[in-house]
Amino acid sequence: MSAVDRLNEVKGRIAEAARDAGRAPGDIELIAVSKTFDADAIRPVLEEGHRVFGENRVQEAQGKWPDLKDEFPGVELHLIGPLQSNKTKEAVALFDAIQTVDREKIARTLATEMKKQGKTIRLYVEVNTGMEPQKAGIAPDDCASFLAMCRAELGLTIEGLMCIPPFDENPGPHFALLRKLAEENGIAKLSMGMSGDFETAVAFGATSVRVGTAIFGAR
Repeated sequence: MSAVDRLNEVKGRIAEAARDAGRAPGDIELIAVSKTFDADAIRPVLEEGHRVFGENRVQEAQGKWPDLKDEFPGVELHLIGPLQSNKTKEAVALFDAIQTVDREKIARTLATEMKKQGKTIRLYVEVNTGMEPQKAGIAPDDCASFLAMCRAELGLTIEGLMCIPPFDENPGPHFALLRKLAEENGIAKLSMGMSGDFETAVAFGATSVRVGTAIFGAR
C-alpha cells in the first residue's frame, strides 16, 4: 500500500470516528508527520493535495521543506518536537505553528523572535499529562499560570494545547484531562492523538491529530 493509499485510509478512519462522536469530519485537521522521511517520500502525499505536515526537528525540516514549500504553495508546517532556544530564529522563519511551547524560556524567546521577524506563529502549549520526568511539557497543575504568563506578560496568543500520553497507558483519561484544561482556560484547539490512538482522540474532542507511521510506514 502506498503512502497516498494509507493517507486516504487514515482520512476515512478520522471521518468515521468523527461521525461516531457526533462531530463533523471537517472539524479535525490531519497533521501528516513526515519526520525522518525525505522529500521524495513526502512528495506523493503533497501531489495528492495534502498540505498540513509535522516535523520533530528544526534542522531536519530545514533540509527539505523550503524547496517543497516553493514547489507546493499552501503548505502548513507544524513543529511537534522539542524546540531548543538556540533554534528559535530558524523555527520562526520556517514553521507556521509550534506545538511544543513547554517552558518560560521558550515562550520568551519566541515572543522576542516573532517581534523581530514580524511574523506571528500559531502556538500550542505542551502539557505533560502523565507527569513523566523524561518528557517535556507543563505540569497540568501549572497550566493555568503558564498560560496567564504567556498572555498577560508576553502578549502571546496561545491557540491550543498538545499532549503525548504515556505509551503504556489508556490515552482516554489523558485526552479528557487536556480537554478539561482547555475548557478551563478558554483554549479552542486540542492537538492529541497519533497513529495508535487518533480515533480515541477524536472521540475526546481533538481538533488535530498527528499521524506519521500509519501514513508513511515504519521508520
